[in-house]
Formats: sequence, C-alpha cells, structure tokens
Amino acid sequence: MTVGNDAGMSARLKGRRRAVNALLVDVEQWADEYDGVKALALVGSYARGAERMASDLDLMILADDANALANEDWFVRLRPDARFIRAANWGPVRERRFRLRSGLLVELNFASESWADVPLDAGTRRVLEDGHRILYDTGPLRVAASAVGIDR
Repeated sequence: MTVGNDAGMSARLKGRRRAVNALLVDVEQWADEYDGVKALALVGSYARGAERMASDLDLMILADDANALANEDWFVRLRPDARFIRAANWGPVRERRFRLRSGLLVELNFASESWADVPLDAGTRRVLEDGHRILYDTGPLRVAASAVGIDR
C-alpha cells in the first residue's frame, strides 16, 4: 500500500512518505502473519492524502484479542527505534502511541472485531468517514465500510 502522490511536495515530506510506506509494508506483513489480526486500516490524514510533516500515522487494528496486542513488544520489534509515548483507552479502543527516531508519531489503535459491527456506532463511523484505507482484512472492515456507503 503506497500513500499518495509526491508531486509538489517538499523533500522532507517526500522522505517522510517513503518511511511511512516502508512501515506500512512491514505492518501489513505482520498482520498477515499474526493469526489473531482480523483487519488493519490506515485512518486519518495519511488515508486522506492530506498529511503534513506534523501529522501522525494512525492505524486501526481489529483482533481476536485486542488487549493482548496492545503492548509495545511487536511494534518495537518492527521498529527498534520506536519509543513508547503513551497509552490511552477510548471506550473499546486501546491506543498506543510511539515516536520514531525520525520524529514520526505512530498511533496504534486496537479493538475487537465488534468495533466494525453494523450498524456502526458514532465513533467508528466518524473514524471511517474521516478517511480510511483498508490494508488487511478478513472481512469486518469491508462489510462495515460498504454497509454505510463509505468504502474507500
């Protein structure tokens, strides 16, 4: 999955985009290899193609056991330079935020498959409508997005 078009973009932002694309490839591969992951989506400004240097990279991960994945071990193995910043809980979503040596903030959001149950709750709808790109899916995100006409 490649993020956006580089035309008219600063060299710094082009470099950031290359780093994001490499990270997305690694996270997609991890999701494909980890049996418990049901779906992975890029959400927010990178999904919309509206990122700036200050933008964070937001990923939504649906899993059989979201709480078990909401630790830093697997992500730090993918990006050893990642520094854990904070943990927060937003209803059914477990957020884990990291900063990479490059300065990129990566927000990992974990929830069970029920996060994408139709009809969507207001929070899920808002996240998907704000921009999303499905990177890996065994079914729940495509059904949710297409059921409400926001399949992007």
